[in-house]
Amino acid sequence: MAGGRKKKKCPPEGAADWLLTYGDMVTLLLTFFVLLYTTAEVDGYRLQLVLAAFPGLGNLEGGVTLSEGRLAELGNTIESLPSVQRGRALDEARRQAVSIFEPEVRSNEVRITQDERGLVVSLASDAFFETASAELNIEASRDVFIKLSELLQSDAVADRKFRIEGHTDSIPTAPGGQWETNWELSTARSLSVLRLLRDYGVPEERFQVMGVADTVPLVSNDTAEGRAYNRRVDVIILTEGHL
Repeated sequence: MAGGRKKKKCPPEGAADWLLTYGDMVTLLLTFFVLLYTTAEVDGYRLQLVLAAFPGLGNLEGGVTLSEGRLAELGNTIESLPSVQRGRALDEARRQAVSIFEPEVRSNEVRITQDERGLVVSLASDAFFETASAELNIEASRDVFIKLSELLQSDAVADRKFRIEGHTDSIPTAPGGQWETNWELSTARSLSVLRLLRDYGVPEERFQVMGVADTVPLVSNDTAEGRAYNRRVDVIILTEGHL
């Protein structure tokens, strides 16, 4: 009889609640592996946007939007934030430095790094100075300093200040020699680098100069290789906090 038939229950509308969490997880995993395996160069300022989007990720709160545009809580445009623009300029300067100094980096005459001070172009002292001397070998230095002067005069660092730091190893200077201590030697080497960069057109007023002797080693001074690594002159494109 028709009246005795049981009505079929309709399935609930929409997907099950657990599918939402599952879908989010799969999407995040896909994004993770795309970032892991991509061979594209990472743009530093966009990476900062990604990192800024994950401040919490607690039980109740996630990140903020990754979209570029106006942020309601800041009342500004991400792309126009001064700190973002300055960070992007320093990233561009690093790309330039890695490109133009590629031969010197391979031969260990130049090292390109970045730390809290800013972008650091390290010149291996043994490649440009004689032992216990602050006089630059012009023939060995010319090409490197032309490249360095072009970098320091590029648009990417137009509003930056620079610092030249001289570093020595821990071996004391020779008694009765030209330099009483490594402090004088490291400072004199910094001044020699300043003069040559000035001669190649970099404005002198944009520089700070200092010698720190052996007080900031990169590695132990216990071996000859370590001491050679520590003997260097760092030319630093400064961040705002280290002006």
